[in-house]
Amino acid sequence: MITTLTIHTTGRSAMMDVTAQVEQAVRASGATAGICQVFVPHTTAGITLNENADPDVQRDILTALDRLVPARGDYQHGEGNSPAHVKASLMGASLTLPIQDGRLLLGRWQGITFCEFDGPRQRDLVVNIVAALP
Repeated sequence: MITTLTIHTTGRSAMMDVTAQVEQAVRASGATAGICQVFVPHTTAGITLNENADPDVQRDILTALDRLVPARGDYQHGEGNSPAHVKASLMGASLTLPIQDGRLLLGRWQGITFCEFDGPRQRDLVVNIVAALP
């Protein structure tokens, strides 16, 4: 079952916890076991699995990415958003998570975080649920 979620980002760079929306898609699928693939079909946004209890973690990640990939550099891409492409590549475009007992099998502090690097925009987040055979 494939579900496409709409994500509205609010800043040029932002990280948004989307765990609840993905968990809702898992519940709606009715799958009790299997895998959940989360995919970002954009070249200037990404997805990551990390701590979602302390918002300072997201700020720290964005700060570290800004140091690694500065806004101004010797970029050749003509649209002016090369840093966003590099950051999206570093974060990645997909996650694969196990489903057990009808829920995502996440660690205690883990959450799914959508990463915006060229916003604000309206983005898609594709959630693909593959239920295990009985």
